[in-house]
Amino acid sequence: MSILGIDRITYGAADLATCRAFFADWGLTLMAEDAAGLDFEAANGCEIQVRLPDDPALPPAFEEGPTLREVVWGVSGTADLQRYRPTLAARPGFREDPDGTLHAIDPNGCGVALRVSRKRDVEVKGSPSNVWGHNARIDTPGPVYDRASPIEVGHVVFFTNTLEETTAFYAALGFQLSDRYPGRGHFLRCAAEGGHHDLFLLQTPAGNRGLNHVAFTVRDIHEVFGGGLQMSRKGWDTQLGPGRHPISSAYFWYFRNPAGGLIEYYADEDYLTGNWQPRDFEPGPTVFAEWAVDGGLDGETRRQSRGPATASGKFLTEKQS
Repeated sequence: MSILGIDRITYGAADLATCRAFFADWGLTLMAEDAAGLDFEAANGCEIQVRLPDDPALPPAFEEGPTLREVVWGVSGTADLQRYRPTLAARPGFREDPDGTLHAIDPNGCGVALRVSRKRDVEVKGSPSNVWGHNARIDTPGPVYDRASPIEVGHVVFFTNTLEETTAFYAALGFQLSDRYPGRGHFLRCAAEGGHHDLFLLQTPAGNRGLNHVAFTVRDIHEVFGGGLQMSRKGWDTQLGPGRHPISSAYFWYFRNPAGGLIEYYADEDYLTGNWQPRDFEPGPTVFAEWAVDGGLDGETRRQSRGPATASGKFLTEKQS
């Protein structure tokens, strides 16, 4: 067996009120709140937590300011926990909860954990596309969404200065290489068969560690647009999007996240099997995005929020110094 995907993420952030409003607008369901933090769920039960930065239960932060503190990966049963236990037990911060959840710190300094998955199956279907030679949607209009209802956390992206060591750690947990920027970045999926990547590790020239973004899967491209327009109407800032990644084929829309880093709606990524052969790419703006709207779309007019900017940097979502 293998890791199934992301079961829970936990942020450390001081401004709980702003985070509460943001994640509610993002389309998550608030399950619990108190003075110490917030608990949200996506549609399939994937958990999103926000805790105060000084919460003693959190792993240490690997960068200043609000950021992601732990990623919990789900497995199918206790046998899988025992299978991967030696890999986590060899890491700093290893501990085991009474329910069997295993915690440690990965080589990049972020909290990592494994538990028996608590996500549930959901009946969610995106709208099929009519392509030349195959009409999958007949006598049925394509949907228009007023907002997004994210299904789950689909992937996380980290800056790292330990690319090879961190990749080797996740490879020991069964992750496989999908594609790479040689010496710069590795796209990893947690099983041979599945979406293009569950984890992307990016080593920048600055050599910093930290969170780039957390990505939420939605049903289809129409929900990427509907969710992004809703966030725009609510006044949240687009970082980049909508747009399309040529490497994974996914449509995206990135926003700035008060809990840390960026946050993404995405849909229509490539689905890979064990037959897939990793490809090498040279970093560049047109490799990151086939096309993208700088500054997003205005939620009321449905037009570009500001004029296009000249592309700079090899990765359009790199943090600007």
